Amino acid sequence: MSLEIVLISGMSGSGKSVALHALEDAGYYCVDNLPPELLQSFVELKHHSNKVAVAIDARSAQGLPQLPAQLERLQQQGLVPHLIFLDASTSTLVRRFSETRRKHPLSQDRIADEHLALEQGIEKERELLAELRDKSMVLDTSDLKSAQLQSYVKQVIAVPMGQMTLVFQSFGFKHGLPTDSDYVFDVRMLPNPHYEQELRPLTGLDKPVADYLHGQQQVRQMQQDIECFLDRWLPLLAQDHRSYVTVGIGCTGGQHRSVFMVEALARHFEKRWPTLRRHRCLDFRGKFLDLAAQYLSPAPAEK
Repeated sequence: MSLEIVLISGMSGSGKSVALHALEDAGYYCVDNLPPELLQSFVELKHHSNKVAVAIDARSAQGLPQLPAQLERLQQQGLVPHLIFLDASTSTLVRRFSETRRKHPLSQDRIADEHLALEQGIEKERELLAELRDKSMVLDTSDLKSAQLQSYVKQVIAVPMGQMTLVFQSFGFKHGLPTDSDYVFDVRMLPNPHYEQELRPLTGLDKPVADYLHGQQQVRQMQQDIECFLDRWLPLLAQDHRSYVTVGIGCTGGQHRSVFMVEALARHFEKRWPTLRRHRCLDFRGKFLDLAAQYLSPAPAEK
């Protein structure tokens, strides 16, 4: 029986507990805060499930230097784990720790200023986990709700390992730049459907918006230029043993142009590479609208 392994890591306060809950729902046997030096022994145990997930982070700081060698040993045994790294902006992490009143695992008691101690602990943690981050699929959780994060984690583990995976994600610059993108393309200079009255409430997933944008020569040229860039460099990235490449496409609000471009690029590249689509603004918008409809819909008439 082959063993499927997921390794969750990332910044303290970035949502690792939420990710583990998603994996438990997907049938994984999960262990939180496993010391890195015990990873090999844990894998060798006989589990009741052929799917296991472990969380390793800065709480086991002393054992982290051993982790790259442990992962290489697993690969030599034919076990290629899904590596998922959860990240968030420093300001987001500071706010989350302040709200929960939790202490950061690397904050120093000798620093009287709690805010300064927290920020220094976060930056030390970034340095400590930098090598692991570079090997992993990075998810920026700064503006993600729990349901979104759980959905993204389940998308990642659904992709077979062994070939480089592309992730195309749309976002809105007015909501901030995602930190999990390897490449970012700005499409704000393209014609904007927002200024077309009948297209404004729609999204880049709707046919009228797609037809409008596809009919613009500038949009087609931008799509072609991005495709040429990625067609040139993706094979070299794969040769460099990259497991994931995330391409961010941003417009002003993340509703029309970036969404259309992500869908168009994904269709082009999914013929050759495992490909995921992600729409950061639409994912939240859709869940909000579904929730609103649930509470605003009229009650069923009594019989």
